[in-house]
This record gives sequence, C-alpha cells and structure tokens, in this order.
Amino acid sequence: MAGQRAYARAALAGFLLINPRSGRGGPSVEELVDAARAKGIQPRVLREGEDAAALARDAEAGAIGIAGGDGSLAPVAQVAIDRDLPFVCVPFGTRNHFARDLGLDRRDPLAALEAFNGEERRIDVGRAGERLFLNNVSFGAYASLVHRREAHRRRRESLARLRALLRTVRHPYRLRLRVDGEPLAARVVLAANNAYDLKLFDLGARPTLTEGRLHLYSARGLLPTDWDERVAETFDLDGPAVLRAAIDGEPAELETPVTCRIEPRALRVLVPPGR
Repeated sequence: MAGQRAYARAALAGFLLINPRSGRGGPSVEELVDAARAKGIQPRVLREGEDAAALARDAEAGAIGIAGGDGSLAPVAQVAIDRDLPFVCVPFGTRNHFARDLGLDRRDPLAALEAFNGEERRIDVGRAGERLFLNNVSFGAYASLVHRREAHRRRRESLARLRALLRTVRHPYRLRLRVDGEPLAARVVLAANNAYDLKLFDLGARPTLTEGRLHLYSARGLLPTDWDERVAETFDLDGPAVLRAAIDGEPAELETPVTCRIEPRALRVLVPPGR
C-alpha cells in the first residue's frame, strides 16, 4: 500500500524537459532547475543527442512540459497527445511565438512554471503529413528567412531584420505548387495553425488557438507585402518531389504530395492561473 501511494505521488508530479541550447540570456539552466524542484516538478536537462520525445514517453507524471524555443515544443506536445496528458510550455528560447499566443510572459520563464498547478485549455494543432506543428509550416523564401534569422538569433534585432531583407530579396525563384489541384506560384507560402496578423519580417500574434481552421498565406512579389489567404480545414500540396520547409522554425523536408490539416482542440495545455 505504501508503495502504491508513493507511485501515485510520482505520477502526479510534473515533468519538465529543459533544452539548454535554446538561446536565452536568463534565467540560467541551473536557476530553472532549482525553481522547478522547489515547486515539486521533476526537471531533466537535455544532453546533446538525446531524444526529448523518448524521455517524455517514459516520464511518470501527471503533466509533461518543455522549456525551450518554438522548435523544441512539438515533439513533446505529440507525446502529450499520445498519452492524453496536459502539456506545459516554458518560454526559454528567443522569440517564443507559441508562448506569446498562449498569453504567457515570454520574459519570465520562471512564472510559467505555475502552469503545472494552473488551468487546462484545449487548443488546436496542425499537421503536415504526420508532422505536428503548433505554429506554422513555411515554404519558399520565408522558410529561408526563418532559418537565416535563427542562425543570427543572438544578434541585434535590427541586424537580424536587415539580413532577413537581403535573404528574401535574393531568393532566386518562385515556388511552384498545386494547392488542392490549383496552381500557385509564390515566393512565400505559409500554412498556419489559426490566423496570424502577418507582418513584413515577422509573425504577429494569433488572436485565438481554437478557431479550428488552417490559414494558407502566399505572397508573389519581391517582398511579402501583399498576402493572399485561403482558409480551410485541410490543404493538399503538390509540387517538387521534396519540399524544403520550416516547421515551427525548424528545417524539414517533406515528400509530396503532402496534406496539411487542422486537429481541433487536440492538445491539452496548462497555463498559469488567471492567464
């Protein structure tokens, strides 16, 4: 009986993976580990080459979370869906778009730990084929832009924006796709989990994560100032045999044809009380 009670306590504890390579200035990894332990959360710092999803699958916890940037989140969120567990996002990267759209204070990762004892919401997720995305999948010049800005994430914002501009202008060709059988030629294509307020070199906030629809944005011009928008629950994309993409800011290659789809309210997310 005592052993069963001990297991129950372990199963109810939060489990937090920490990506130490996400590029924040503070708090330190050690400070985050100490703050998690003080709240009864089991922290685990990822080592080079370790599989975050495998560690999350083996965790005995009532909620699983990850401290990292946007690109760190989806593999652990997928495990949360598979195990029907709540997911916690601790903003520990550079831009943290998903944390922003959840209403978290991106400047205060320690405050996000309160989510382990917080309120549950159900939000939408997207898929490109079988790959989960929480934010978006980009193709063409915008994917190149995202990769370039990530490489310079420690630089000043003004320098990053200038490099993004040069990268976009120099992008040599339009991406030629078929979307639901219709031809589309564009320099920038973005499949988004719910609607974004699009800006020239960045993504604005999403007013909701529960709309239940994908938004496909495309821009044909030299600079992405005028956007065409399509809204649906699924988009079938065809084109080159392999599409270079950025999934939540991480480089990826997708074999075509590929279906992008929405999964409404598929992810259980915990947020701090009052958020």
